[in-house]
Amino acid sequence: MRARQRRGTNDALMTALLVTENFPPRIGGSSRWLWELYRRMPSSDVAVAAGSWPGAAAFDRTHGLRIDRLPLSFRDLGLLSPRSAAAYARAALTVRSLARRRIARVVHCGRVLPEGWLALACRRPFACYAHGEDMLSYGTSRQLTWMARCVVRHAAALIANSHHTAMLLQRDWDVDPQRITILAPGVDTSRFSPAPHDQAVRRALGWAERFVVLTVGRLQRRKGHDYMIDAVDRLRRDFPDVLYAIVGDGDDRAALEERVRRAGLTAHVRFHGAVDDDQLIRCYQQCDLFALPNRTVGVDLEGFGIVLLEAQACGRAVLAGDSGGTAEAVQDGRTGVIADCNRPESLAVAVAALMRAPERRAELGTAGRRWVSDTFDFDRNARHAAETIAGALPS
Repeated sequence: MRARQRRGTNDALMTALLVTENFPPRIGGSSRWLWELYRRMPSSDVAVAAGSWPGAAAFDRTHGLRIDRLPLSFRDLGLLSPRSAAAYARAALTVRSLARRRIARVVHCGRVLPEGWLALACRRPFACYAHGEDMLSYGTSRQLTWMARCVVRHAAALIANSHHTAMLLQRDWDVDPQRITILAPGVDTSRFSPAPHDQAVRRALGWAERFVVLTVGRLQRRKGHDYMIDAVDRLRRDFPDVLYAIVGDGDDRAALEERVRRAGLTAHVRFHGAVDDDQLIRCYQQCDLFALPNRTVGVDLEGFGIVLLEAQACGRAVLAGDSGGTAEAVQDGRTGVIADCNRPESLAVAVAALMRAPERRAELGTAGRRWVSDTFDFDRNARHAAETIAGALPS
């Protein structure tokens, strides 16, 4: 499953309209991935239709991308309710008009739904990014399954974020492998880079001299915060200074905070909430171990795990769950550890082994930084990524 060959220098970076709800200033791995990718493309070849978020106007003054902010957030991804159908109709007309105004030859969609559905109205070749967990979620509803199949059937290409996601597209959605292009996310290794421990920064974070296990991500069950909290309850017996730092926000925050209170772990778990990129990088740099203890919950799984790349770029040893596409974001045994995160007991054992081995953590962190810099660096791979996307679409 490789992208078709370039058709020529002028066609490789064709004028494209990226349609995506998830785009800065919204915080999140997918938002940052698309931003880092498209901001490196020639500004004359790309236009963006992005979701409206607080702070968008200020953010858009900081760069040269052509961005139009649209209402792309849908309470209901389906079409059955009159309100949702009307919202889709309005957004589709706006996107179609924008495609004409921007003279877009092709449309790139941040997801199959809702963006891919809107692209159907543009009457132009379009490609959809597939992130793994989203494709599984569409299959939980007859209505969403039908809508997603319409989009997938008409898309010129599906851009999978991992081999695992590509497998899901073939197995569950009957996508011809020739229409699938695999494009792994990347990381800006000039910004996400190692730094020595800084006691002033650690004190400001509330970490001081403690051993800090960090998780970054939206607060949802598949990320594994709940089981990591339970693991910390076991770990504190042998490591009384352990601190679990959680960066991110989401619907599960209240439940997780209650879990911490019930277990008497308020001194061992710290919720930082959503933070900006500068603060995020400091968290990566200053933690002692990064953990994404993800697991499959029903049909929800981790498609790749961009945060794993970011942590490795900062020279941190990482631990990830044996679920979804995370094995493609970590070299098990060389840059990090893939562990069974389906039980708090096994998770605690895996974390404890790394806590007891500072030299091992240093080796993993050094190897991770080298691997991510060589393989996933945006500056190194931006041209190839742009040509890969262009090559997946018809001329």
